[in-house]
Amino acid sequence: MKMASLCSLFALTRQGQRTLHIFTQNKCTASLRANRRPTATQTQTQTQLMSTSRSSENKNQNRNLPDYGTTPIEVDQIRLEKIKKWRRKDLDGQSLIEDTMKELETDVDFQLTAKALREKGAQRMSLEERKVRRRALDALGVPDFKTFVTQKMVEENTVKNVISRKDPTVFQLNIGLYCNQACSHCHVESSPQRQEMMSVETATKCLELLKNSPSITTLDITGGAPELNDNFRLIVRLAREMRPDVDIIDRCNLTVLHEPGQEDLVQFLKEHSVHVIASLPCYGEKNVNQQRGKGVFDRSISALLMLNEAGYGVPGSGLELDLVYNPLGAFLPPEQAKLEVAYKERLDQDFGVVFNQLYTMTNMPVKRFADFLHRRGELKDYMDLLVRNFNLDTTDSLMCRDTVSIGYDGKVFDCDFNQQLGYGLGTDKVHEGGKTVFDIETLTDLKDDAIVNDNHCFGCTAGMGSS
Repeated sequence: MKMASLCSLFALTRQGQRTLHIFTQNKCTASLRANRRPTATQTQTQTQLMSTSRSSENKNQNRNLPDYGTTPIEVDQIRLEKIKKWRRKDLDGQSLIEDTMKELETDVDFQLTAKALREKGAQRMSLEERKVRRRALDALGVPDFKTFVTQKMVEENTVKNVISRKDPTVFQLNIGLYCNQACSHCHVESSPQRQEMMSVETATKCLELLKNSPSITTLDITGGAPELNDNFRLIVRLAREMRPDVDIIDRCNLTVLHEPGQEDLVQFLKEHSVHVIASLPCYGEKNVNQQRGKGVFDRSISALLMLNEAGYGVPGSGLELDLVYNPLGAFLPPEQAKLEVAYKERLDQDFGVVFNQLYTMTNMPVKRFADFLHRRGELKDYMDLLVRNFNLDTTDSLMCRDTVSIGYDGKVFDCDFNQQLGYGLGTDKVHEGGKTVFDIETLTDLKDDAIVNDNHCFGCTAGMGSS
């Protein structure tokens, strides 16, 4: 829990206090502009205030205050200096991939998972992972997810939390697993070694479905690093032309903005009014680099400043920049509202970065993170944590209820987590069969398909939810 304390304990925001002599100066100026003479009482009060202020300053001069008075009065330049320091133009066009590959060579956990994937295949690994989670829940005396939810509804005498499908509003496209990073928590298991990419034929069909599905209000493009897919810009451009009303989201890892060939990416995103949701698991260098790789923090801060320069995150610009926090270990995220305050304070004060909203995500006990927990004997404790903090209220906003998630190969899923586990719609098998985008004409064609829930779903219903 030492890691947790680095990002879950925060100093309260402190209100700055104006000095009395500035307050007095402002009052005098206002009086002169109004062409009113100060009364005798006002004059006496102002004289006393100024005398008190000077007296306080004289006393401070006799104390050992080595840094007092060293701050320049051109306070606007302080922010500019921070931005100048952290906006690393020397990183523009410099790839992170070589550094990521070197780190993977010595990452024991990554190597073990990669070896298992080669030897067993995705289907067998997902089935074994499901069994491990089930054993952990059996040891805790916890039934399957749907039975557990039903029991909670009976306890609270409600039926409003039945997990049934709504009209789809979010169309999520995972357009490839290739990424310039290899994050330790990644449920997609992306890395520079993954070459799976969505084809232009599948992308075109997805755009057709978007056009034919008026209930969709959000097009959520993810990966991997989706921007590194050859069809990313085609999808964005055509989606904006055919659906100017839709909120197009780019799930950005930030470091991709520095990759070769992406020098104009920020401008492209701006021109097409793309909503950027970026991963930043902490506002401190050590924690970010530990989870996401060496050098990622500097590149991430620089990328955020690039987005700020284009207007992203700036009030009134209409360009949305949101951040996502996920824990560094087997614990729940802090309260979202309080953590957002801390993020905004620290990123602004330390780096001159601004953004709109912060979202907190619970680490799902699947894939790379599940392997991490299992190897350390912590999976049972983590599943217990999720179950103990089950929140029935979260079931109304679960992503599986109003989201259709599409894999790079065109297969259809309820959510991004089911996608990686191979739990497709229209099949009872794992990583086998199921519906594809070529089997439907509109996303409402899926309304009668039951939502696929399993024991990993406790991750989305713990605390305040993760959808």
